[in-house]
Amino acid sequence: MGEAGRARAWGVGFAVFSSICFGASGPFGKALIEAGLGPLQAVWLRIAVAAMVLVPVIVALRGRGAARGLRPHLGGLALNGLAGVAGCQACYFVAASRLPVGVAILLEFSGPVMVLAWLRFVRRAPVHRTAATGVVVAMTGLALVVQVWTGLSLDPLGLAAGIGAAACQASYFLVVERLAADVDPLVITGSGMLVAAVVLTPLAAPWALPWDVLPARVPVAGGSAPGWTLLAWVALVSTVLAYITGIAGLRRLSAQVGGAICYTEAVAATLIAWAVLGERLTPVQMIGGAVVLVGAYIAQRAVAVPAAPDPIAPVPDGAVPAGAAVAASGSRGR
Repeated sequence: MGEAGRARAWGVGFAVFSSICFGASGPFGKALIEAGLGPLQAVWLRIAVAAMVLVPVIVALRGRGAARGLRPHLGGLALNGLAGVAGCQACYFVAASRLPVGVAILLEFSGPVMVLAWLRFVRRAPVHRTAATGVVVAMTGLALVVQVWTGLSLDPLGLAAGIGAAACQASYFLVVERLAADVDPLVITGSGMLVAAVVLTPLAAPWALPWDVLPARVPVAGGSAPGWTLLAWVALVSTVLAYITGIAGLRRLSAQVGGAICYTEAVAATLIAWAVLGERLTPVQMIGGAVVLVGAYIAQRAVAVPAAPDPIAPVPDGAVPAGAAVAASGSRGR
């Protein structure tokens, strides 16, 4: 395997691992919501804790160098926090509250299709046929996993929110890919969390949050655990680790490839919910999960890009990690 092949293999590994981490947030986040947190309050806690962890880590690892050279990228960093983090998660929860959850998920995960459309019709960039095929196959599998035919209620606000979540997800793929070439992935992730926490504060109303949920025992996986341990999982594994590894994958893959691989998140969420919450899969859902993986595999074979530095390796003061060049066929973030 050549250098480009190894870079793609690492990129696929990071992207899949990131999707699994994101998918793992569902069961534990749902347990917290059922224990008394509002959906937006759960999202705000997740993002705020992630920001409180990441900012000191960035200062410790990067020092003064973290802020150098960021001025040209402030707009992109703000957009990532506003749309890619806060917008995507908030819109999804609004959609899920007004539409069947399966439909809301399918709407959100139409984001990669928007990426392909943006690349083709706005950037005028050629789109690999294999990447487009992979997205179509993955969406077909996702439709089977969520079983959208079991109920469809196209509430106008819910539909708009679902499409908004997809657009925010697409913007993440596109904005982060551009930022990752010049900006430290830790800085991208930390700034995104900080912006999102500030934006969501008036919506989540943390001053009215039922804080007693955190020390209380929360039912989960047939037993119970302190609420704060579930929050720690959601914030640290399903947010901090998920975003960092996701960006690491973006530095090695194109937008169209990474966008299709992210469909594995829906499969991971379903499998983990089955194991943790006892939510069983039907035979059709199992087949759909296999189809999603096939679609992701097809798409990831479309483009390979040069290797990039380790996203969590220390960087000397004043230095900015070199990012992989965007493949001529397209570009990728969530």
